Amino acid sequence: MTVRVERSFELSAPPDRVWEFIADPENRARSISVVDEYSTTDPSGRRVTWHVKLPIPLVRKSVTVDTEDVSRKPPDYVKFVGDSKVMQVTGEHHIVETDAGSRLENHFVVEGKLPGVEKFFKHNLDGELENLRRALERDLRTPSEE
Repeated sequence: MTVRVERSFELSAPPDRVWEFIADPENRARSISVVDEYSTTDPSGRRVTWHVKLPIPLVRKSVTVDTEDVSRKPPDYVKFVGDSKVMQVTGEHHIVETDAGSRLENHFVVEGKLPGVEKFFKHNLDGELENLRRALERDLRTPSEE
């Protein structure tokens, strides 16, 4: 079973400011509650390894998910893929300028390789996107480094 989630949220910030946050793979990793820790695995910053703790019976320890930004179109689009023994994940973020600031459109696909992975994400992916929204809004309240 594959879980697909599409959500968007409105932000009262210009697209370039939203891009500063969403283009950083560490910001995205930091926002996900099941990512216990993460590390950048290359100098370009496009690859980040997540160490994920999933509360499902067949996964008793942290799972390593190797992620990579496979497409970046500054200042409005980034796509990443992640692969592990228990799942594959694809995430896309598209920033759209609006009259009031920006809209961040998010599209996620999770394909589980073990029973329980899809069920977990089916029930929790909305919450993870809410975590991303809150982290982004906190970041937007801090001054940009220019």
